[in-house]
Amino acid sequence: MQPARLGARSSRFVAATLLGILVLTQPSRAQTALETPQQTNDRIKALSAASHAPSGEYIVGRGDLVAVDVFDVPELSREVRVSQTGTIGLPLLPVRLVVSGLTEIQVEQKIAEVLEANGLVSHPQVIVSVKEKKSKPITIVGAVARPMVYSADRQVTVLEVLAEAGGISNDAGDTVIVSRPDQSSTDSSSEPPEIAPADLTATPSAAAAPAADTSGPSNQTNQNASNSTASAVPPPLSNIITINLNELLEAGDSRHNIVLQGGDIVTVPHAGIVYVLGAVAHPGGFVVTNDREQLSTLKALALAGGMNATARKSQAVIIRKDAAGQQHQVIVDLGKVLKQETEDVKLQASDVLYVPQSGSRAALIRAAEIGLGIGTAVAIFRVGQRN
Repeated sequence: MQPARLGARSSRFVAATLLGILVLTQPSRAQTALETPQQTNDRIKALSAASHAPSGEYIVGRGDLVAVDVFDVPELSREVRVSQTGTIGLPLLPVRLVVSGLTEIQVEQKIAEVLEANGLVSHPQVIVSVKEKKSKPITIVGAVARPMVYSADRQVTVLEVLAEAGGISNDAGDTVIVSRPDQSSTDSSSEPPEIAPADLTATPSAAAAPAADTSGPSNQTNQNASNSTASAVPPPLSNIITINLNELLEAGDSRHNIVLQGGDIVTVPHAGIVYVLGAVAHPGGFVVTNDREQLSTLKALALAGGMNATARKSQAVIIRKDAAGQQHQVIVDLGKVLKQETEDVKLQASDVLYVPQSGSRAALIRAAEIGLGIGTAVAIFRVGQRN
């Protein structure tokens, strides 16, 4: 007696079971979770608001615009730009003052001491404020809503600059790369520089040098041009820090929410989106970054919730563009793939897997229409891991 053949309902049950096994029985993996990019960005904003780095007094740096106000001495009161060597110059002072690395209060004290030591002002009262904070630029580029250069006036974290950039875009990957300049080319110490003896009392030779050297302006111009050329060369990027965005957002691991430094470049790499459309439970685009090299038709179907009862499994279509931008279509028999009668097909970034409905018109024609309008017509889901 021949065993009875499985009915349509039993076949669908087996198919759904196989799809579930693909994503729910992977060893040592957390539970797969889907969310929209907007939900991810909402969590970035919430975590950013709750994880502000402790603020402190602003440290003056190269490129900042500093306003110096000497009470009752308007000749010495002015706005000056901190040079690339970290110094400022004031009228009547024979030396330039090193202010990079000092707080506003420390700059006030330094200017007052130099003015009094050189006999220019008796008991000077100095007020210093930073008008433009340009010394600590943090660049955010890549898959973010608004790539920008953020001028940090305090300590900021990765989550804070991501929130400032409007969050991540639809195709953002699951990593954040921080490129940090070579610290040997900048101030090696976080301690403010001490006041040098030359800052307090100018030597006669130093004071007389501008008048005695007739070629001074020319030499000074050449020297300034040389210094400007040297300072225009950006410092090499020697420190690359890779942060797992999923671990930061899902597990709440604050170790990944590092404090950024001036000159850091924060890059969010783009990742491929695979679209699953047609007769599936949850059609949409899926940003799968953890194992996108291994993404296949069955895994994509599992993310989409499996096929509907009316799906024409034998006429599924993969739409793929080649390097020249030409669109190609390949028919995939998902029924045979489910039964392991044929090899599962690996998917690539921007692939469209279309599963037609039974009784619909030709799958190839319908798939072509979907491929043309897919850019904004479907929902996008990010694939994360929940413990």
